[in-house]
Amino acid sequence: MSAVSKAKITVILANLGTPDEPTVPAVRRFLKQFLSDQRVIEIPKPIWQFILRLFILPFRPKRVAHAYAMVWNSDSPMREILLQQVQGVKATLSKQYPEFELNIVPAMTYGNPGIDALLQQLSQHPQDHIVLLPLFPQFSATSTAPLYDALAKWILKQRNLPGISIIRDYYQHPLFIQSLAQSVRDYQAEHGQPEKLLMSFHGIPQPYADKGDPYAERCRVTAALLASELGLSDEQWAISFQSRFGKQEWVKPYTDVVLKAWGEQGVQSVQVISPAFSADCLETLEELALQNAELFQSSGGGRYHYIPALNARADHLQLLNTLLQANLDAVKHTLAH
Repeated sequence: MSAVSKAKITVILANLGTPDEPTVPAVRRFLKQFLSDQRVIEIPKPIWQFILRLFILPFRPKRVAHAYAMVWNSDSPMREILLQQVQGVKATLSKQYPEFELNIVPAMTYGNPGIDALLQQLSQHPQDHIVLLPLFPQFSATSTAPLYDALAKWILKQRNLPGISIIRDYYQHPLFIQSLAQSVRDYQAEHGQPEKLLMSFHGIPQPYADKGDPYAERCRVTAALLASELGLSDEQWAISFQSRFGKQEWVKPYTDVVLKAWGEQGVQSVQVISPAFSADCLETLEELALQNAELFQSSGGGRYHYIPALNARADHLQLLNTLLQANLDAVKHTLAH
């Protein structure tokens, strides 16, 4: 290919989202956008908007903003890590595909940098192909599907459409399991091996799973593969689900219930990993690392450690590159002259 005919390819690395700053107004804006998505909350819209505006948005942002302030660096951890992941992927893929005009960009479903704004920019600079990689290892209609929705709405308004690839998830990819296992080994090389390893995944309401959301089952597969890779016996590990919201039943067992029971049983040491998160965020750094440590220890438990998410680890970036390379190689053959 000559320089003038390089195919324009945009690779989007997308995560859920985060407020712009750890303040009540910023958190309220973020929660309003996030909790107004009917993929996230399936209560009929008029009823839910009444509840949201009257009972949630006036009160919840203050508590959430305080929690964000506890984990905030110069920016939100999730956004900082997403930008690191983009830079890491760009460093490898830009060299590997000189025949493309390759644009690797971050996006968030909610908050900034927003997926909708990014897609509007792409309308001004037509692309030959878009590859979307949602950074959710296990597909869920509550997390991954809103990115499909954003793309679908954008598609309806476009005349000159690019090719589009979406990497649905990677919950049992060998490099994902190996990277998780290595992160555990690296952590335990420094902190020792615990009595129990808890694999805590973000939860979803049980009715969502009953209606066909495959998320919980995918989490169970990830957990079993990780336990196998680490050579753990059934007594050495457990799976649980965290971050319940509202009064309905969520997928069980619940993380806080498991940890409270372990504390009461006098378990001497626990390490917790959260293989549903590709980047550390409020749910890992505040809920898992702080709140649940306090719960476990106040219930009679011993040492408690949180094993960080894969973030911008070299082996995690290798996984992301491998997923993207498969798609970019396919595009290369499609666009070959």
